[in-house]
Amino acid sequence: MKALAFNSSPMMGRGNTALILNPFLDGMKEAGAEVELFYNKKLKVKPCQACYNCWLKTPGVCSQKDDMQWLLPMMRQADVWVLATPVYLDGVTALMKPLMERTVPLAKPFLELRDGRARHPPAEGVNVSRIVLVSTCGYWEMENFDPLLAHIKAFSQNASVEFAGALLRPHASKLRLLMEQGSPVNDITEAAREAGRQLVRDGQMSPETLSTISRELMSLQEFIRSSNESKQRALAQRMEGK
Repeated sequence: MKALAFNSSPMMGRGNTALILNPFLDGMKEAGAEVELFYNKKLKVKPCQACYNCWLKTPGVCSQKDDMQWLLPMMRQADVWVLATPVYLDGVTALMKPLMERTVPLAKPFLELRDGRARHPPAEGVNVSRIVLVSTCGYWEMENFDPLLAHIKAFSQNASVEFAGALLRPHASKLRLLMEQGSPVNDITEAAREAGRQLVRDGQMSPETLSTISRELMSLQEFIRSSNESKQRALAQRMEGK
């Protein structure tokens, strides 16, 4: 199994998204997958121009000259795409969206009826069969992921690819804090690793494993109090530094 992972956090490997993504990818490797990780911030990917040259003039090849020239062939050959993004404003980051839009060359220009809807079938030689979402957010509630989930599920459906599931970590900054304090939260990162192993070994991730990744770290009241106190400290330190 070949997997391409894209971490669209502007913090890259230092961000909260990496706390879940990295052990997940490690688990995939342990189970025998070939994994390559890219940071969207380091990629030069221009927005789609909606010229459709990749359909009508140079089939399968985008006319723009940037990193998608070598990324698209890799994406075509991969079995799994892992899309990792923090939620800042109800969806993928600005670094992830251009990459997703530029996958148009991987579809045929013609339409077919599929599941009662008109859709573009994959182009010849496109191997990807699963898409996995990895996401973190700062808020406490799981429903903050709902708009993002709807988007990635639609993206997968339109690409004729199975949405294999999502590793979701709410109030992710608290996970980092608890890890730094030595609190017993290793079950979360171990569950992310196990999810990677399960995906490769079984073709799916168990609901129990995914639930552990998302488990509550503190009550909503504790979360609000802790978050406000940390912001107050940061503001006080800033005023002292003036």
